[in-house]
Amino acid sequence: MSQIIRTALESDISGILDLQSCNLYANLAPTELAGGFVTTPFTPDLLRQLLIQTGVFVAEGECNLLGYLLAGDWGFFSQWEIFNVMIARLPKLKFEGRKITVDNSFQYGPICVDRSIRGSQVFPDLFDLMRSSFAPKFPIGVTFINQLNKRSFAAHTRKLNLEIIDEFEFNGNSFYTLAFLTANAATTDRS
Repeated sequence: MSQIIRTALESDISGILDLQSCNLYANLAPTELAGGFVTTPFTPDLLRQLLIQTGVFVAEGECNLLGYLLAGDWGFFSQWEIFNVMIARLPKLKFEGRKITVDNSFQYGPICVDRSIRGSQVFPDLFDLMRSSFAPKFPIGVTFINQLNKRSFAAHTRKLNLEIIDEFEFNGNSFYTLAFLTANAATTDRS
């Protein structure tokens, strides 16, 4: 099965919402959580806002979308309380010798890959397209993973080599904050 990894179009929104619905934490039985899940639900309007930032990426199969990845600036993500907790913690965080700020970093995630192709190259390919797309604007990407989501944590730390830079609590759950450098980080000032 071949996939095309690309920047999303507005016509992809319904496919993204279908995949989100099948993998949203709130929609899964406890026995399904070990397979991975997404935490934050997105509406069509929110996806359109991210499309403007060129922050929506998809893996297109022959008949449907097999994956999506969302990313954007902190201004967009600050509409959710969990991201405000992360933003408040940024001033004390560093990654690869760089202070992390709302101006030199962006929020990556969620990413969702159809269960039928998990473990394939789609996950790193979506990530690489997002990283190169955001590199001209930001040297650092940041994400969070619910500590219950062991599959996502393993994929991010083993396949992508993301590093834990912080841990925090929110709404009775424990989260890891992870970071990575984008392509232009080597040429960016380490202030």
